[in-house]
Amino acid sequence: MKFFHLSDLHIGKQLHHYNLKEDQEAILREVVSYAEKERPDAILIAGDIYDKPVPSAEAVAVFDAFLTQLSELRPVIPVLLISGNHDSAQRLDYASGILSRYQIHVAGTLPKREEEMLKKVTFSDSYGEVDVYLLPFLKPSYVRQLFLENPPESYKEAVERMLKREKIDDQNRRNVLVSHQFYTGAGASPEGCDSETVTVGGLDNVDTRVVEQFDYVALGHLHSPQNVGNERIRYCGTLLKYSVSEAEHQKSITVVTLGEKGTLPQVEYLPLHPLRDVKKKRGTLEEILREAKEEERGDYISITLTDEQEPYQPKEQLRQAYERILEVKIDNTRTRNQLSEEEELPIQTDPLSVFADFYQEMQGRPMNEEEWEIMKGIYDLASGEDETKESGR
Repeated sequence: MKFFHLSDLHIGKQLHHYNLKEDQEAILREVVSYAEKERPDAILIAGDIYDKPVPSAEAVAVFDAFLTQLSELRPVIPVLLISGNHDSAQRLDYASGILSRYQIHVAGTLPKREEEMLKKVTFSDSYGEVDVYLLPFLKPSYVRQLFLENPPESYKEAVERMLKREKIDDQNRRNVLVSHQFYTGAGASPEGCDSETVTVGGLDNVDTRVVEQFDYVALGHLHSPQNVGNERIRYCGTLLKYSVSEAEHQKSITVVTLGEKGTLPQVEYLPLHPLRDVKKKRGTLEEILREAKEEERGDYISITLTDEQEPYQPKEQLRQAYERILEVKIDNTRTRNQLSEEEELPIQTDPLSVFADFYQEMQGRPMNEEEWEIMKGIYDLASGEDETKESGR
């Protein structure tokens, strides 16, 4: 069985203040073109279809056109997709029953009752059947109604228990999971990008050991293509560069071929050709202007100027060479010294002291003794110290 593994389309996203509608339409047309040429048995999309839970009408139209173009290919190529953390699960599920009749299988929401299971689509090839399980993005709170007596408390536990409900036959059948979570393997964190959302402290981590029974795990959430733990568990990355931190990425379509049970999947990459690239330029204003290329004029450019003396109207001069400037940063002796001084400033960790600094900045005077007592009482109440004192009496 051969399938395309896609994720994180983020339709409707802007890059800084630039609308990416044309860029997304062009790259999705290239996906359709590859599908027509390569004839995969299915296309799996691992979440974050849209960039916002309430997508604009323009974004919905872009995705509608993409699905329509895919559905017109003959023979029909099934499309399987799940919701990601940027999607509204309920909105994505709209008309999913009708769409399934046309081989577009949408899993936006999770099971809500004990008798409900994950959406599963089965394919057949010369080696037998392949079951593809669709697991939408979840938080522990999303599935507590399924485990009322002992609800899961961590993301790892929630994913693990949702999969155990399925009673997956991993001895005789080949199984594929489509999931949108932050997976880590052997304690190592995968490579991230500025455009991703990851919970501070790693609270949303899911250990890859909970999905090792699958023959392939098609992941979404991270924007850089990479394996996690082993070759069968993989993030495919985005189709477009969605931040300056992705400037060096080589975006592609991940093509996975499953062979006989027990063998590693074959993974290939189809290169993508974006309408415009995302690039970084560094140097003096004179150097950047001198080295500007006409073919880069329409690209999205992040510029770091290293001039020691601030040049005259740098942005105006740069716009003569580049039409879509994302940012212009300064990196010279002055800015490095300023950054160093800021790093040496003492950091206030006491909430009362932080508020006192804020109060003085806003009011132009320090708090008096009465105000200190009022704020201390509020802080003690919020932190529970008053309750502790009461219980100790």
